[in-house]
Amino acid sequence: MNYLEALSRRYSVKKFNSEIIPQETLHNILESGKLSASSLGLQPYEILVVGSENMKQKLIPAFYNPSQISTCSHLIVIISKKIVDDNYINGYFRHISKVRETPLNTLDLFKNSINQHINQKTQDEIFNWAEKQSYIVLANLMYAAAIENIDTCPMEGFRQDLIEEILEINPETEKVTVTLALGYRSEEDHFQHMKKVRKPNEKLFKFI
Repeated sequence: MNYLEALSRRYSVKKFNSEIIPQETLHNILESGKLSASSLGLQPYEILVVGSENMKQKLIPAFYNPSQISTCSHLIVIISKKIVDDNYINGYFRHISKVRETPLNTLDLFKNSINQHINQKTQDEIFNWAEKQSYIVLANLMYAAAIENIDTCPMEGFRQDLIEEILEINPETEKVTVTLALGYRSEEDHFQHMKKVRKPNEKLFKFI
């Protein structure tokens, strides 16, 4: 299946069949999130992968439409950072130095540029930026899943306070931005038989 066929087949599943995704396939999908484009390379987010039935059951009351949570194979929770401080940036550059086998002091110019960029932003601006990066990750995960013939449903319809309490998220420093259920569509989900509706090209694209 090519990528256009995969994306045409994709839809937001309302009910999965509870079949578990093979570990290798799940790994490939997660790697696409890891390789996602990220502003400044900082990846100001964390990705939780919920696979245990016990945790999925705990999370069901946090969602307004829980059918996907109760039937999916895995639930991905993308958490955006509210604070990107010196410790975070220093850790990022230590990691660059290790991966690229580059002396840390040779990265000072790049590091100073990032520090200047981050320090001129308010906390609200940093969080807004982090959330945008999280949605780039979401798109990559959904695209990779479609290529792997895995169904998905992105979800924002949850109780913020409850999901963060269950997952022990510190609301002072981070926030759950969006979730993504993964699995295989149920034969009972009649939405899969509906034609995909999108704007016609002449209304969507403008060539200048």
